[in-house]
Amino acid sequence: MSALCQLFLNCFIMKYVVCLCLTFFLFLKTSWFQENKAIIVYGSDTCHYCMETKAYLKEKKVDFIYFDVDVNLEKQQEMLIKLQKAKISIETLTLPVIDKRGELFTNGEDFEAFLKRITK
Repeated sequence: MSALCQLFLNCFIMKYVVCLCLTFFLFLKTSWFQENKAIIVYGSDTCHYCMETKAYLKEKKVDFIYFDVDVNLEKQQEMLIKLQKAKISIETLTLPVIDKRGELFTNGEDFEAFLKRITK
């Protein structure tokens, strides 16, 4: 094989390896970032309290992950399991459900106090 062909092959392999490594790094970074955000909001796009909660968190520039549990049944199941483990009744469940670093709570009667609890 000529030196020119060998050089071309080496450059191609190096570019491929670098591209593969960058892709893997971005995948890990994205997964880690999503899993380690402080606040998870389980809600519904048809729930006005859920929409107001999202708007409030965006306004306060709070990082959060939002899951629409009407559409994402996997996350709905995840939410229900977390509620069960936290011994929160699903009989009278109201949305949104907040998971703040493992502490679960829902919107009670005082929505303003609920919002402040998320960010304190």
